[in-house]
Amino acid sequence: MKNLLIIVACTGLLFTSCVSKKKYAELEAKQKETQDLLNTATVKLNSCLTDKAAALARVQSLEERVAEMKRTNQDLIQSSKELTMLTKQGATNLEKSLESLKEKDLKISRLQDALNKKDSVTLALVTSLKREVGLNDPDIEINVEKGVVFISLSDKVLFRSGSYELSSRANEILAKVATVINSKPDFEAMVEGHTDNVPYRSGVLLDNWDLSVKRSTAVVRKLQELGVKPAQLIAAGRSEYIPLVPNTTADNKATNRRTKILVLPKIDQFYTMIEEELETLSDPGN
Repeated sequence: MKNLLIIVACTGLLFTSCVSKKKYAELEAKQKETQDLLNTATVKLNSCLTDKAAALARVQSLEERVAEMKRTNQDLIQSSKELTMLTKQGATNLEKSLESLKEKDLKISRLQDALNKKDSVTLALVTSLKREVGLNDPDIEINVEKGVVFISLSDKVLFRSGSYELSSRANEILAKVATVINSKPDFEAMVEGHTDNVPYRSGVLLDNWDLSVKRSTAVVRKLQELGVKPAQLIAAGRSEYIPLVPNTTADNKATNRRTKILVLPKIDQFYTMIEEELETLSDPGN
């Protein structure tokens, strides 16, 4: 065994001695160069793998963004369609609203014309009454109340105290009132009798209700005698319940004892006018 080892050792020495030191150095340098190239390639490979992973991640991100943009684009297209439909509907609604406004403006204009006409008639009526009856008597008031023309006559102008029989002066005043009413056949005259709060009991009359009505019918009968059509006349009694001033003094009580004649359009004609106006407004040709 010892001899075998000696032989192997000798063989190794013999083989080593066969490769020159110069050749060995060259091989060693070559190996080192190859190892360096391998290391460099390994580094580059690792870098490429890293870049590839990053590129793949970017590609995936871009694909996701593209998909999101496609969905957004589809949403925008759908929204655009819906907006177009809403715009068309809005335009239709706006057109209908404008038509409605035009109709309302037309109605307001016509009603304003009617009011102006009514105001003109009222003014003419007041002027006629003031011209006929006169303005210098403090016991006679001619005015407009809530669009209605009225004549308020003091108790002492028409009646004797505590009576419902007309005085001679009443005939003169009522004749002038009748002239104006006769000139307005489309109007009615409502005569209201008013009293103070002093209890009234005389003859067949029970109270101030009776007295106010009797005075009203006395005026109505006189106007009829003076040529006013009965269909234009209305008799009404208001008793003591609509005083102008508190019934606390003799002067105030005298003020509350009055006869009021309201000259107003006939109710049926008023409703006819409204119906005609509504028919006009509903006619598409107007």
